[in-house]
Amino acid sequence: MVGVVAAAEWESVVKVVPAMDAVVKVFCVHTEPNFSLPWQRKRQYSSSSSGFIIRGRRLLTNAHSVEHHTQVKVKKRGSDTKYLATVLAIGTECDIALLTINDDEFWEGVAPVEFGDLPALQDAVTVVGYPIGGDTISVTSGVVSRIEIVSYAHGSTELLGLQIDAAINSGNSGGPAFNDKGKCVGIAFQSLKHEDVENIGYVIPTPVIVHFICDYEKNGAYTGFPVLGFEWQKMENPDLLPFRHGERISFSYLVSQKYTGDEAVVKVLRNSEILEFKIKLATHKRLILAHIKGKPPSYYIIAGFVFSAVSVPYLRSEYGKDYEFDAPVKLLDKHLHAMAQSIDEQVLVADINIGYEEIVNTQVLAFNGQPVKNLKNLADMVESCDDEFLKFDLEYQQVVVLHTKNAKAATLDILATHCIPSAMSDDLRT
Repeated sequence: MVGVVAAAEWESVVKVVPAMDAVVKVFCVHTEPNFSLPWQRKRQYSSSSSGFIIRGRRLLTNAHSVEHHTQVKVKKRGSDTKYLATVLAIGTECDIALLTINDDEFWEGVAPVEFGDLPALQDAVTVVGYPIGGDTISVTSGVVSRIEIVSYAHGSTELLGLQIDAAINSGNSGGPAFNDKGKCVGIAFQSLKHEDVENIGYVIPTPVIVHFICDYEKNGAYTGFPVLGFEWQKMENPDLLPFRHGERISFSYLVSQKYTGDEAVVKVLRNSEILEFKIKLATHKRLILAHIKGKPPSYYIIAGFVFSAVSVPYLRSEYGKDYEFDAPVKLLDKHLHAMAQSIDEQVLVADINIGYEEIVNTQVLAFNGQPVKNLKNLADMVESCDDEFLKFDLEYQQVVVLHTKNAKAATLDILATHCIPSAMSDDLRT
């Protein structure tokens, strides 16, 4: 009996072997932004992860594997040569990145992986990659233990995910998960870290991967997963819908399968009458951005005041990984529930220098009596101001007043004292 089981396991591994040559090791040099000093970058660091070759001379890996990259290189299995890679698209929400390599030599003698269908519960999966601790390829096997909407830690979103009982260690990220026929059914991307559990990993399933690829091919860039554009309250039953036999899943899965610009038909029960609406789907207009898509943070400096647009990375930098518990309630309320009224609306915070330490992370409401729409709007109003005073109305009925001429003169001194190259980020100049 033992011999029969061992033979069956070996046969399933053998089927995966040809596809293993398409699995690569990804080396990345990262330079993250410094949200406390937005005109600077943090010290660069290096990481390694996994990826795999797909059709069209392209590769897939995790978004977090190449986020804030300054250089990305890729090494094939059994080779010592590292090839310089170009990042084509980064899907932060779904934690997927698309790469390519211009060197023809890299593509010789290797076939792209083929994608399989979404697996069922208890289907066997094999995760292949390059976990930290060695330079050779690693294979771990398990089964699909759960299929549900999963919280994607990197993108602060919820999408379909596969839970497997095979460990996903650091460095495995971005590697493919194969079924017993050698077809890719997902991308390893995160694991559950908790003292009460072990050997629980998560895989990005093929529906999410295909959506990412089709989105890029259709639009020439990654546009993201659309939303309905309104909030709803859960009821006992209507929030869930039939998915497959014996399985139920949140209806947000249906929304995530559509693309930006598509129409969705929504039926609403109102005053005992069923109404039907057609809603054009768009990406989430968050008042507080979930991510900054690899760009440096925007900032504007005037007389020692540093104004910056608040975002989830900013909150995480200021309050740590538990920012959802430690950040001010007013900011969290805007993060969770507020939607922008226009595409560029943002919440602004002021980080005040010596003498104003008690006013930090406070929203800017108006400048000289005019509502502040976003950071660029504020910078334009201050730069073009001919009034004698600069008046900033902040939350909690706080007011900051500066003499215009003195403030602009002080700005030059502050830039020189703190070795700051510019009073505003480059994106505010256009």
